Amino acid sequence: MLPKEDRAARRVLLVCMAAGATTLLDQAVLNIAVPSMRQSIAATGADIQWIVAGYSLAFGLALVPGGSLGDLHGRKRLFMAGMAVFLLAGVTAATGGAPGPLIGARLVQGAAAGIVNSQVIGTIQDVFHGQARGRALGLYAVTGGVATALGPPLGGALVAGLGPEAGWRCCLLLSSPCAVLTLTLAARWLPPPRRTARNSRLDVLGLGLLCGCTLTLMVPFIRTPGSGVEALVWGTMVCALAAVFVVHQGLRVRRGRLPLVHPALTSSKPYMLGTAVAMAQFGSSLAAFLVLTVFLQDGLGLSALLTAAVTLPGAVGMGISSALAWRLVRRIGPRTVTVGLTLGIGAALAGAAVALRMPTAVLPMALAGTQLMSGVAGGLTVSPNQTQVLQHAPAEAAGVGGGILQMAQRIAAAVCLSAVPAVYLHAASGPPGGSHPRAGYALASCVCAGLLAVALLLSLLRRAATPPRPSALASANNAGVVPLPKETT
Repeated sequence: MLPKEDRAARRVLLVCMAAGATTLLDQAVLNIAVPSMRQSIAATGADIQWIVAGYSLAFGLALVPGGSLGDLHGRKRLFMAGMAVFLLAGVTAATGGAPGPLIGARLVQGAAAGIVNSQVIGTIQDVFHGQARGRALGLYAVTGGVATALGPPLGGALVAGLGPEAGWRCCLLLSSPCAVLTLTLAARWLPPPRRTARNSRLDVLGLGLLCGCTLTLMVPFIRTPGSGVEALVWGTMVCALAAVFVVHQGLRVRRGRLPLVHPALTSSKPYMLGTAVAMAQFGSSLAAFLVLTVFLQDGLGLSALLTAAVTLPGAVGMGISSALAWRLVRRIGPRTVTVGLTLGIGAALAGAAVALRMPTAVLPMALAGTQLMSGVAGGLTVSPNQTQVLQHAPAEAAGVGGGILQMAQRIAAAVCLSAVPAVYLHAASGPPGGSHPRAGYALASCVCAGLLAVALLLSLLRRAATPPRPSALASANNAGVVPLPKETT
């Protein structure tokens, strides 16, 4: 728990947790309702792909601008504006009757969620330091695990109880009460807006270049190019925009202007390596979850509710281990991430082994066990790694530092969610219940284990590149809560 004497800090964390749960629940609950939605609005496969993946695309694009604007102008107003737009876009999506308006509403909702979450990370960095920050990020990760766990069973129950037509619409409305509650709490408990960046001028050109680079990188993985030439064009555009962005940022530094990406971030090897660890771990975990749900439903013929039951132990394990990870961090420090990644590799390989060896009757239960192991590994990895990465972001770039971290994770998710399921589908072609889906799942799990192995190597390199912190400074940061100014009402 956080220090009991600081009630204001605990209230701020509660608002942040509510915001994370609201935006993550909205994304998790929709996946189960996709078949019903497709039939209801006569959507094509491309429409459904944009409805589901467009949210993540817009989310990723909004993270860095949202973080930068929060650093420049304060976080509370942006948080509340983003949550209000998220609420209105969710209602619009739930009442839509055609694919076009639904896609547009989901894009707006994703962008609003990105703005909200960039303020959440920045606010946690503003308010908490030292071990308190690690605990706060751990509790924030718990909400993500719980929301991800509740999404599929809630979605399945709504579709089963209300019917396909009303069920998918209620799935999209499920986050609305959470958004209203979050707005109410934020108005009362978030600290008043304060600017943390010294320079109040936003790097508009850098912002446009970074958004363009992110867009051209993510779109080909959401909408697969139809030919090699088209893929080459997309790749060339990404390289060109990235090169122009790097040159532009260097010019601003030489002219004495603050670039969009703070120099302290790009010059910090621990920050860059830690962000790469987060990318590999995040992409691997999302891809593994998607492949598992497809394997259970299409490969083994399980219902949506039974599939949710198999995946539930993973979310429970992540929630519990996230809440307790700070205790292990206090004992062994950065090696906690190493332990978590090693355990994750073991869980992925165990999943591959049971898929190939276990009889069909007991396979779901065995996979639930590997999911529990994987969830515990995620809890030991995500928040400790995030804490280690963000400690290298200066106060004036707290929001943009968190935004870059989350944006990098979204890019990794787009790549992995396209590539790893393709591996599974290529190897799993065959009748349901046969050996081919098992082989496909085993191969995809090994790919995910390989991604975690890359993350483990990067984590070891990050530890070697991180200078030791003075013990006195570490002791001084143990309490780690910044007193919040009182806001008059």
